[in-house]
Amino acid sequence: MAFLGELFQKNFSTLLTMFLLVAVPLVGSSSLVLVLYRHQELLHHLTNWQFVAYFALMGLTMAIALTNSTFVVIVTGYFLGWSGLPGMVAAYALAAALGYELARRLDHGKLRSFLHHFPKADAVLGELQHQSWQLILLTRLSPVLPFALMTFVLAIVGVPRGRFLAASLLGMLPRSLFFYWLGTQAQDVLALLRNPDEGTLSKLVVLGLVVASLLGLYVVFSRALQRVLRRPTT
Repeated sequence: MAFLGELFQKNFSTLLTMFLLVAVPLVGSSSLVLVLYRHQELLHHLTNWQFVAYFALMGLTMAIALTNSTFVVIVTGYFLGWSGLPGMVAAYALAAALGYELARRLDHGKLRSFLHHFPKADAVLGELQHQSWQLILLTRLSPVLPFALMTFVLAIVGVPRGRFLAASLLGMLPRSLFFYWLGTQAQDVLALLRNPDEGTLSKLVVLGLVVASLLGLYVVFSRALQRVLRRPTT
C-alpha cells in the first residue's frame, strides 16, 4: 500500500496523463465521425494540399489522443479508399514520433527514476528494453491496446526512438490493413464503427490478433522476469 501511495504521489501527472490517453480518444473519435458523416463532401475531391493536411491532422490527433487509431483507419478507408493508404501509414509514423516526444517531455524520466528505488521492478524494465523489438511489435499488433497510451508507456520505459518508430509501423500494419479493408467495404461507416468486429471473419481476425498479442506479451514479460530472478543477489 505504501508503494502505491508513493507511486501516485510522485507520478501523479504521469498517471493522470495515462488515464486521459484512454478516455479522451473515445470522445474525440465519436465527434470526428459525426462531423465527417454529416459533411461527407469534405473528403471528396481533395486537392494535394488538402490530402496532406488531412493526414497531418490525423497524425496530430492520434498523437495527443484526440482520436482512436482504429477509428481513424476505418474512416479513412471508407472515405478515401485505397488511395489513402500511404497517407495513413505516414499519419501513423507522425503520430508515433510526436507521441514519443511528448511522453518524454511530460514524464521527464520521473517514473523510471522512481522505479530505481525498487531494484527488481527496475531490472525487469531493463530486460524489457533488451527485448524492445518484440515488446513494441506485440503491443502494436493488438487492436484493444490504445495507440496513444502504448506510445506513452513505451516512451517512458526508455525504448530507443529509432527502434520504437520502426517497430511501431511494422507492428501496426497487420491490424491496420484489416481495418482499412473493412472501411473500404463498408456501406455505413457509423454502423461499422459501432461494431467493427461484426461478422464471423472480423471476429476471428480480431480475436486472433488479440490472442497473439497477449500470448506474446506474456512470454516476453515471463522471460524478462525469469532472467531477473536468476541473477545472483549481492
